[in-house]
Amino acid sequence: MSRICAIAAGLALSTLLGACSGADTRSSPEPVPEIRPGILQGYLPMDAPLASVEFVPPTPATDSPRQAMDDLVVEQMLALRGSARWQLATQDAHLAFPAAADTFSCALGIPISEPATPALYMLLRRTLADLGLATYSAKNAYQRERPFMVNGAPICTPEEEEMLRGDGSYPSGHTAIGWGWALILSQLAPDRAEALLARGRAFGESRNVCNVHWRSDVIAGRMVGAAAVARLQNDGAFLAAMTAAREDIERLRDQDLAPNRDCAAEAAALAQMGSQGQ
Repeated sequence: MSRICAIAAGLALSTLLGACSGADTRSSPEPVPEIRPGILQGYLPMDAPLASVEFVPPTPATDSPRQAMDDLVVEQMLALRGSARWQLATQDAHLAFPAAADTFSCALGIPISEPATPALYMLLRRTLADLGLATYSAKNAYQRERPFMVNGAPICTPEEEEMLRGDGSYPSGHTAIGWGWALILSQLAPDRAEALLARGRAFGESRNVCNVHWRSDVIAGRMVGAAAVARLQNDGAFLAAMTAAREDIERLRDQDLAPNRDCAAEAAALAQMGSQGQ
């Protein structure tokens, strides 16, 4: 498998790409190439990826306090199987666009879609690659087994199980993406930062709920996502895209448009984590 194919598989996208739309070029002066069908090239150079292995801590040692905490959280999360929180975690597992764009709509307070917010939609599509690819230096170095490979319990997306078995658990790519999106959106709408960051945290916790990542995978994923967002701040194309995305948000706010998601149901599902907090 080529390096790009391996990376895309690690992002748990290979079984989801059929639902992805083509590249939206309205917010970009030139068409954005795909690194794999449905996955747009990011803003950062692919020949100089973030060396996440150099700053995330090593995976927990067997019988260490960190591994004991990982085991405890896995046990707690298994109790949520079949619940509304499990269903939301299943939705969060799907990174394919256009559905993935709407993940933060409730937290942002507006609908996020290609027709409604074309520049923001493109920004999220392109940064997905930047954020997810940043985990691979560490993923490839550690090749950690995922929780379901140890406990044999079900996962939210059984159709992905074979692919996930071949993709390292540490750090969590989904978490890097979700936390990175939360930071980017908080930069665009600082008045919604608390809600956006809470949703970004929950997005990573969904990987614990799904029994596909350990707690320490998620913590490391947040570190990688934050580092990738910091690197993006020096990219001119990214900064220009941020300006266009901010204009999208302001325009929809002026129109007083509500999110398309059931925000009350989402809030209720997220509240189920209260007794299972990490």
